[in-house]
Amino acid sequence: MRPRLIGDVLLTTPLVRALRRRYPEATLLYLVEAMAAPIVRANPHVSETIVITHRRGWRRIAEDWSIARRLRARRIDVALDLHGGPRSSWLTFASRAKMRVGYDVSGRGWMYTHLVPRPRGYAPRHSVLNQWDLLAPVDSAFLSPPDPDRDRLEMPVEDAARGAIRARLTSHGVRDADAVIVMHVGAGNDFRRWPAASFAEVAAALAREGRGRALVVVGAAGDTPTIREVASHAGRAAGEDVRVVEAVDWPLTELRALMDRASLFVGGDSGPMHIAAAADVPIVALFGPTLPVHWAPWRPARLPFVAIEPGPLGCRPCDQRVCEPGDFRCLRSTVPGRVIEAATRVLEKAS
Repeated sequence: MRPRLIGDVLLTTPLVRALRRRYPEATLLYLVEAMAAPIVRANPHVSETIVITHRRGWRRIAEDWSIARRLRARRIDVALDLHGGPRSSWLTFASRAKMRVGYDVSGRGWMYTHLVPRPRGYAPRHSVLNQWDLLAPVDSAFLSPPDPDRDRLEMPVEDAARGAIRARLTSHGVRDADAVIVMHVGAGNDFRRWPAASFAEVAAALAREGRGRALVVVGAAGDTPTIREVASHAGRAAGEDVRVVEAVDWPLTELRALMDRASLFVGGDSGPMHIAAAADVPIVALFGPTLPVHWAPWRPARLPFVAIEPGPLGCRPCDQRVCEPGDFRCLRSTVPGRVIEAATRVLEKAS
């Protein structure tokens, strides 16, 4: 069970692959909320995806009872709660699985048969390793740590999504020979939101410096003003041989297909960055309140990755609930020039 979020669900896929490798004949069910369901629907190691809705109040209670009945009917042997939140822990308990594994979280430990310690505070350890700990009670074979080469993030590209992306790019005048640069300019909260003006400066520089390029500016529907501002700056700077595409709320499956077509991904520590990590595309990622040691792309070290960090700050990392200085300096102190330099260097090496 890992209900959300996009990046967090992607970071469980090494564990899913390992379970399938160890138990090739097992039935592997994955419970996830609808928004992140496309991450695992096409996963070849998952037997069935159980999709729940992000609800509140009595509707959530009613759905949870219904899901609990479905889970009990499946006579589950092992339930892994990869989230540790109130809802996933209760559903793990309500499944009546013989073995129920979860983190030792205050007030919820009684719902599991096997508890795994979770360090307090911000431990300098990758999220994939933290989730891998939950496999140890299941089988001693999982005591060895995961290998990013063998156990990398996984999100297969669906044929329909590949065709849809080809059609979208063609409709915007993007040619097969063009180098596609994907820029994700959105964020789940203000703590991870690099200023639109900074993204716009990077986009304009990348559009101005290269020929035969296409900039695809990506974000959710709520990011539309930022997407338009960034694309507008890039469009004014671009020559005739550069295309600029506004990608508002494209489906996750198509975004994954886009990463296979891309020559570079630029964006913050976010779900789309982890979708890029499931591909071989070079990544330039901005880290503000979070640290690369915890959230860097989990994939082979041979694939290009540049982390842009603000430098030492007493308030970093943080829990992303209250900005102590009040000015979100961990991201706003990062100047566009550093990102432009890193992106240009990566593109030159790839050419």
